[in-house]
Amino acid sequence: MKILLIGEYSNVHATLAKGLRALGHEVTIISDGDGWKNYPRDIDVSRQNGKIGGLLLLTKLYSLLPKMKGYDVVQLINPMFFELKAEKLFWFYKWIRRHNHKVFLGGFGMDWYWVNTCTKDKPLRYSDFNFGNQLRKAPEAIRYQQDWLDTPKGELNRWIAEDCDGIVTGLYEYWVCYHPAFPSKTTYIPYPIILPQSSSLKGDYDSKVRLFIGINKDRSAYKGTDIMLKAVEDIQQKYPEKMEMVKAESVPFAEYQKMMEGSDAILDQLYSYTPSMNALLAMSKGIICIGGGEPENYEIIHETELRPIINVEPNYESVFLALEELVLHPERIPQLKKQSIDYVQKHHDYIKVAQEYLDFWTR
Repeated sequence: MKILLIGEYSNVHATLAKGLRALGHEVTIISDGDGWKNYPRDIDVSRQNGKIGGLLLLTKLYSLLPKMKGYDVVQLINPMFFELKAEKLFWFYKWIRRHNHKVFLGGFGMDWYWVNTCTKDKPLRYSDFNFGNQLRKAPEAIRYQQDWLDTPKGELNRWIAEDCDGIVTGLYEYWVCYHPAFPSKTTYIPYPIILPQSSSLKGDYDSKVRLFIGINKDRSAYKGTDIMLKAVEDIQQKYPEKMEMVKAESVPFAEYQKMMEGSDAILDQLYSYTPSMNALLAMSKGIICIGGGEPENYEIIHETELRPIINVEPNYESVFLALEELVLHPERIPQLKKQSIDYVQKHHDYIKVAQEYLDFWTR
């Protein structure tokens, strides 16, 4: 098959492309590398700042149109698949739809279905936008609501979702938001991960427990990283002889991976039910995820035995107690590390995931 992947979130498309190529398919990635994270792509469509940046990108995209046609499958990472206003993306979507065989939409992150469902229907006990029936008051959550609800972005998302051939969701949370509206064409496929050649398994834990936390300065409060960081700092102050912290703050992906190496656990996404790409990457290296591991996460992948994730509730006390338990009982670490690797190998191997995509696209 000839496949075009447009856009990038957290290395999903770049990793998926490697799996598809390993299975013998021709794949092209057009993206901006997810901004400063700088993930690999075949054709770069990064945007410079300001109106001139928009005009330059628009000109470049028009020149790239011949490279965006004639594919068996096109998958968009998000309804906002280029860094342009939604009003302009209507035209590009129509052009892509007209000049290719099948077009699929990714439910991988911020979009109207995620914002609207969590704000109004609230099917999740907690999310980026709600705690039970209460809406979050975080400025960033409010900004996203203003950005997507009753706006051209939201209209674009709903229009593409109605029109496209299928919708792939990458987390349980996103599946919950799309499946009720499109039960016949929405699926859940785990994120793809390339397992490393080596992992950070070791035999004893007489030394300090090494905790890793990645911080995106622009989204710290929204993702709950601020709360997690405070809990780590307080544990470090309480047990300085038992743990150490490594903090990566808005660094490119390659540097992020290097800083993660040798850690025992990673703290990631306080308000998530499910481990994200960063957490899964860490788990593949034998690093324990402290974050989203709710029962629904295991149910959607039919996992009944492995429980590698230290699940926390979305509050400081839950994170603090989970960290304290891990630091005071390091004998738990070897089994959780092994289970983390087994979990990723079983459910997220990039070749296996690529085949799941092919099966869905052709079905």
